[in-house]
Amino acid sequence: METDCIKEALPSGTRLLHIGPHKTGTTAIQGALFAAKDAMPEHGVDFPAHSRHPMEAALAACARPAMMGDVVPTDKHWTRLLDAVRATGDRTSVISSEFFADAEDDETIARIVEQLGGERVHILITLRPLARIMPSQWQQYVQNGLRMGYDNWLEHMLRKAPYEQPNPSFWRRHRHDRLVERWTRAVGPERVTVVVVDDGDRDGLLRTFEALLGLPANLLRPVPDAANRSLTLAETEMLRKLNVEFRGNGLPDELYSKLVRNGAVMHMKNSCSPTPQDVKITTPRWAVEAAGEIGAEMAGTIAATGVRIVGDTALLSAVPKVSEQVPAAPRIAPEVAAQALYGALAAVAAAPVRHTAPAKARTVHQTSSKELVRVLGHRCLKKLRRR
Repeated sequence: METDCIKEALPSGTRLLHIGPHKTGTTAIQGALFAAKDAMPEHGVDFPAHSRHPMEAALAACARPAMMGDVVPTDKHWTRLLDAVRATGDRTSVISSEFFADAEDDETIARIVEQLGGERVHILITLRPLARIMPSQWQQYVQNGLRMGYDNWLEHMLRKAPYEQPNPSFWRRHRHDRLVERWTRAVGPERVTVVVVDDGDRDGLLRTFEALLGLPANLLRPVPDAANRSLTLAETEMLRKLNVEFRGNGLPDELYSKLVRNGAVMHMKNSCSPTPQDVKITTPRWAVEAAGEIGAEMAGTIAATGVRIVGDTALLSAVPKVSEQVPAAPRIAPEVAAQALYGALAAVAAAPVRHTAPAKARTVHQTSSKELVRVLGHRCLKKLRRR
């Protein structure tokens, strides 16, 4: 099923809520909207969030926990965003966070809609094929502490009922037909737009947002963001094995957030670009075909809801060509490992050093490796908490 492009903008005063879900171009949209926030008001559109992505506000609204070790979302985060939205008055405004897709019950969704403006709220959902989402979502879960390998993870998500372990959020986000149905129950099909993202049209999603908001063509521009790139297979495997050691030594979540995700991984992403020689995360044929079947089922259900659909729903069941060649073993380049290590060390160095009373002397050789890791971790955490 293919639909026409948007010919008419949403009514003036609409509060457009883009709920993702994850891995459907959300970061690109948020970056473009934030970069244009000073230019959009001239055209009657406001971007009320105080940052590119109001993640904590969305998590608080949906009563969901933060990413491992991150700042705990509170009602203050959500209230601050609501106050900014209300300050836009009768003007059109746009809010975007993929974490709104984590709202799992009708009561929560109805409350979010009512607090954002009730009948003024229009829901925008962006979708991509499951086969393309799965490898990206797996490596993102690894960046949040997951220790399970990709093939094993696929088995759990696609073959082991009730398909909720180790990441129950996956199908809450990516059973797209049920996601559309949940939000349609809150606002009605006439106030839901589903956009099927075409990966072959790099700027198509930006143009769709412009059309919905009544913005001039090309006002929204891509914003390069190295920190948002996906990890290679070698990088993800290095991180996954680090996660095993991290959990095995009982280190605190806050340390993971500061030193690993926002230290080692972030610096590695910003400093190292993937090369053609890097092994990509590849999905086996059986999983790709299973994703295609689920995608076809979801496309039919979404069409039956009566929501506005922009793009070709046939893309949701597309099965990408799978190489029969056995991929080479992933090898982490020395410079990549060095940048990751430097990122962790830089995060530690950024914490102020305070002198304490000397402990009883004991040589490194008298201490087990596990105890060394544990002691180093807790010392780093103390420094970070003093900031």
